[in-house]
Amino acid sequence: MNTDLYCWKCGATLVGLMLPLGRRDECPGCHAELYVCRMCRHYDPRRAKQCRELAADEVRDKTRANFCGWFVPCADACQKGGTAIVQGNRAGLDALFGESGPKDGGPQSLDDLFRK
Repeated sequence: MNTDLYCWKCGATLVGLMLPLGRRDECPGCHAELYVCRMCRHYDPRRAKQCRELAADEVRDKTRANFCGWFVPCADACQKGGTAIVQGNRAGLDALFGESGPKDGGPQSLDDLFRK
């Protein structure tokens, strides 16, 4: 049984799932597929094909289940992407534009700026 894996997308614990993860396993929280590149220890967005394993076949959609034989689940996959990326992007925007929004009468938040 797994004790320290978390969903790559939502960060939910995967404590109830048996290892090795199967191709059809899903997160009990968000139902995201788990046998995906984003959940693998070889996933590295800075590398060619976004994979550290040079012998692995290229997988185009890193968030969909695949048949890669090099798949090894990564305990910190959630920090590598998913909500961590969203939070990092939000923090960057807040640093650039300020948390309270512009002071010159413009939109008060990014949500106001892009509202239809």
